[in-house]
Amino acid sequence: MAYAAFRSIGAYVPSKILSNEDLSKMVDTSDEWIFKRTGIKERRIAGKNEFTSEMAVCAAELAIKRSGINKNNIDMVVCATISPDYFCMPSTATIISTKLGLGNVTAFDISAACTGFVYILSIAKAFIESGMKKNILIIGAEKLSSITDYTDRGTCILFGDGAGAAMICATDNKEEAIIDIHTGADGTYADLLMTPNGGSGSMHDSLDQEAASCFMQMKGNETFKVAVRTLTKDVVEILETNNIDSSEIKYFIPHQANYRIIKAVGDALKLKKEQVVLTVQKYGNTSGASIPMAINDIYESGSLKSGDLMLLDAFGGGLTWGSALVPYSPLK
Repeated sequence: MAYAAFRSIGAYVPSKILSNEDLSKMVDTSDEWIFKRTGIKERRIAGKNEFTSEMAVCAAELAIKRSGINKNNIDMVVCATISPDYFCMPSTATIISTKLGLGNVTAFDISAACTGFVYILSIAKAFIESGMKKNILIIGAEKLSSITDYTDRGTCILFGDGAGAAMICATDNKEEAIIDIHTGADGTYADLLMTPNGGSGSMHDSLDQEAASCFMQMKGNETFKVAVRTLTKDVVEILETNNIDSSEIKYFIPHQANYRIIKAVGDALKLKKEQVVLTVQKYGNTSGASIPMAINDIYESGSLKSGDLMLLDAFGGGLTWGSALVPYSPLK
């Protein structure tokens, strides 16, 4: 039987830093106000001509190089994004695969907001375990600055840009295999976090209304409450299902949306500080890129070792959520 192994990680962050102090000159806010409520100090912002696909390619090239897999053996590319180069078509994944010089490969995008990376991880696992594919490049990439209203202090303080990529490959060694992935969604909460414009459901009376609805809109307090409740329930369930105690988790890598959400879930699991990976303070919320960017941080610090068990956990617009138990399994 074929199993899916998490072989490598790569990430890219833009060079421009947008600090809390910078934002305080744009909207009615302050460094203290932002940090106290979110844990964010700064976020990265892509350049005007720095597209989602370009950031994705930079992250992907690192992941491919670190995997030890010949890029000509990649047979699928999946990108999770809510800020694609083009809405509707072509998919960002097709642009990425072409820029990487890949041949005739399956390539497509998915839209699951901040849960995107966990969703595409589950897709890669399913394709490999079915025997349909062997080497899959998965990417979470976002240029959220392109859909952020910088006059809305409730959202502009949260979001940043970046990309993260991973190689998921077939193995016959069960010890290397991704253990389990849970995903879910509930559309009854759709209006808590959304970008209203751009689809057949968009109805506007004026161009001003249409323009305003191109940006992300969020009901912060309601989203926070549902996120804490849902994430905690989901990670408890995946650990219990697989008879794994939280003490066996080397790294808890949650979606980096808000420090208070991360702390609440970590406390519920009785995780130690050193188990919890935090990057929200320097990158903000990068949606589908958040988890792979965080994994890359511990990889580049030298902390992530072969066999380390990671617990991934995410929650996003839709509403969507997901968790995964993933051993880091580089090629020996």
